[in-house]
Amino acid sequence: MILNSWGRYRILGVNVSAVQIGDVILQMDEWIEERSFGHYIAVTNTHVITESWFDPEYKKILNSADFVVPDGMPLVWLGRLGGYSLKRRVYGPELMESYLLDKRGRNRRHFLYGGKPGVPERLMENLSESCPELEFVGSYSPPFRPLTEEEDRAVVDRVNGLEPDVVWVGLGAPKQEIWMHEHRHSLHVPLMVGVGAAFDFLAGVKSQAPSLLRENGFEWLWRLMNEPQRLWRRYLLYGPLFVGLVMLEKMKILKL
Repeated sequence: MILNSWGRYRILGVNVSAVQIGDVILQMDEWIEERSFGHYIAVTNTHVITESWFDPEYKKILNSADFVVPDGMPLVWLGRLGGYSLKRRVYGPELMESYLLDKRGRNRRHFLYGGKPGVPERLMENLSESCPELEFVGSYSPPFRPLTEEEDRAVVDRVNGLEPDVVWVGLGAPKQEIWMHEHRHSLHVPLMVGVGAAFDFLAGVKSQAPSLLRENGFEWLWRLMNEPQRLWRRYLLYGPLFVGLVMLEKMKILKL
């Protein structure tokens, strides 16, 4: 198992993997090659970790993931403070696109779970134009309400029947991590990866922040300006709260 070769550091009780995109791709392919089932990756930022501070069960779900990767730049900076040489964030859309277009991903079977109706199809069309040999075996856009037991069984049966190597999950946090955790035993697939808004970005439904903002910790400002009603609470309330909690943790006033 490659997994053991990378360290982890704790932020507010969450174990974050000290990895980069290339490391994650190597590990993903290792799991697929060995045909072990039930692995899942949580692509994590400050919002996710702050949510887990309010919800201990959600924190357990994150810490049950095989990888909790640092998507947000503050997580990268904290990793550096912890002695890890992290050069960049593990940005969800970049991780997904990098794996799909890598020679490893081009030889795998992919299923997309999440996104509004039509979004997974547009994503598949966009990436297939860049790489015609990509194999998408199916997609499903769930309703915003919880699925009934019958509906959920039908989805599980469909995914298992299609035998994908990777299920990409675009439900947003905390839904996607909860969904992966709940289905880690019923889905007979090697790997699930929760990539949040990657479906919208790679489908061209929403615009990504310029690279300069993404790489220097200001993506939040771009997203807030583009979706203020939906994201104001996440960035204007949860952002400062995260900073305050981490400061208390570093001063050993807050212990988790």
